[in-house]
Amino acid sequence: MSVLIVGSTALDSIKTPKAENPRLLGGSASHASVAASFFAPVKLVGVVGNDFPQRYLRLYERHGIDLAGLQRVPGKTFHWSGEYEANMNNRRTLLTELGVFENFKPELPKAYQAAPFVLLANIAPALQHRVLDQMQRPRFVAADTMDLWLKVARPDLLKLLKRVDAFVLNDSEAQQLTGEDNMRSAFKQIHQLGPRYVVIKQGSHGSVLSCPRGMFICPAYPLQRVVDPTGAGDSFAGGMMGYLAAAKGPIDRHIRRAMIYGSVVASFCCEGFGLQHTTRVTQAEIEKRVQELERLTRF
Repeated sequence: MSVLIVGSTALDSIKTPKAENPRLLGGSASHASVAASFFAPVKLVGVVGNDFPQRYLRLYERHGIDLAGLQRVPGKTFHWSGEYEANMNNRRTLLTELGVFENFKPELPKAYQAAPFVLLANIAPALQHRVLDQMQRPRFVAADTMDLWLKVARPDLLKLLKRVDAFVLNDSEAQQLTGEDNMRSAFKQIHQLGPRYVVIKQGSHGSVLSCPRGMFICPAYPLQRVVDPTGAGDSFAGGMMGYLAAAKGPIDRHIRRAMIYGSVVASFCCEGFGLQHTTRVTQAEIEKRVQELERLTRF
């Protein structure tokens, strides 16, 4: 089954203490789409300007990503610039130029409207609503978010939570949303807002799932060296959704293993700038790390 992924498509300029790379392919939809493409067909919805490099369009296509929903309009592509400290958990934004993304209104081609799996990657909740308004009864919908929308679009976000099956956010966002620093209490409150599946990301400490069958702690793959963590959370969500779309049977049967696959794809993302390393990974390399995680966590 295919996955519809809607989010930002961007050019990222990333600086770390050891290197600097300008105008890399980035954005929530880009990272999530490439990650999901290892497991299932992907339909991408986003917007780019006429400055968007052709080599990035070819990269999408090499991963079999359907670009019928990618709007290409006059103007500049969304550009983000950020700098990481020696501790890669800390970064600061240097520049944000919305460009054509400022007026982005997702429009789904007719063939996209029946997609069974939907990932609403990190964009404004109003745009996520707009996507769902065009869908024809998807089987499973997951939404990601960020702290900004909790500050400036909280009412829209709360309405969205009643319309999705799964909600993905990080630990600080969970505390911001619920006022709880205890994870179990935060899970309980978020479930009451609507989603049956809630995934709280914890960066290098992995992620935690709460669902009808209980909780699950998903480890992060232990890396020797982190080059650039930009897009790791989006890669995790995309890999998880791609695996779920490829699996047969109930969501509950597969979501734990789907998170493991998402965690592994995210680990590859962290080993290169932007999508440079993720796009070179093979299925065999993914399977090898999944098996390593199984050995590491069995007792």
